[in-house]
Amino acid sequence: MSDAATHKQGLLASLQSFLSMLSVALFILTFTVQPFRIPSGSMEPTLLIGDFLLVEKQVGAEERPRIFAPIGEVRRGDIVIFRYPVNPGMHLIKRVVGLPGDRIRLHEGRVFLNGQALDEPYATYISAPMNHYRDEFPSMERADPGVDAHWWAEMRQRIVDGELVVPADSYFVLGDNRNNSEDSRYWGFVPRANIVGKPVLIYFSLNARDAMTPGQPEASAMSGGTSQRENSAQSLLSFARWERTFKVVR
Repeated sequence: MSDAATHKQGLLASLQSFLSMLSVALFILTFTVQPFRIPSGSMEPTLLIGDFLLVEKQVGAEERPRIFAPIGEVRRGDIVIFRYPVNPGMHLIKRVVGLPGDRIRLHEGRVFLNGQALDEPYATYISAPMNHYRDEFPSMERADPGVDAHWWAEMRQRIVDGELVVPADSYFVLGDNRNNSEDSRYWGFVPRANIVGKPVLIYFSLNARDAMTPGQPEASAMSGGTSQRENSAQSLLSFARWERTFKVVR
């Protein structure tokens, strides 16, 4: 066989290998994982604004191959991506606090589950004025302006002896940033059918602070000075939170 024929055969083999890998990658992205970006601080400090997540899809979990550990049943403490019940065209991310049949109440912002204080090392409480509805949930004294009207009507029927009872095939979710999260307290339960999947990995994290300060010029000329070259290199490195790259979500 001539050198030209051997070279051509090698190129064809490389192309076939590349197409095979591309097909596998497309299959994974289409049927097993989906990328999401965190746009708000409701899950801080667990997830930060600018985090990019790979989320393993829940749909068809029993029928398809997996690349991560099985999702299995939704458990208390899991972080989930779901279609927003008020507007299914939107996706939200929160932590599951209540499972079907659980009794939920909050006192001074802390969660009590089935009569016992819940240990939540992931929760954080930024300084905020006392909000009776948010911190003493479920409270029917007066509605918070942010409460969904349909949820306000339904919640009354779900309260037993001062506790909110989670119905079948539904979950009660909260943001880890408890004083800065619109969650199940404001719009209700998440039906199981609305759950898209669970985040498994932060594959990139854009530094949310990497924005121009007021009065800073939009662009400045670069010269060959050593100090300016070092500053430019530092800027290129600081636009992302590299320490969060490939961090497993818990």
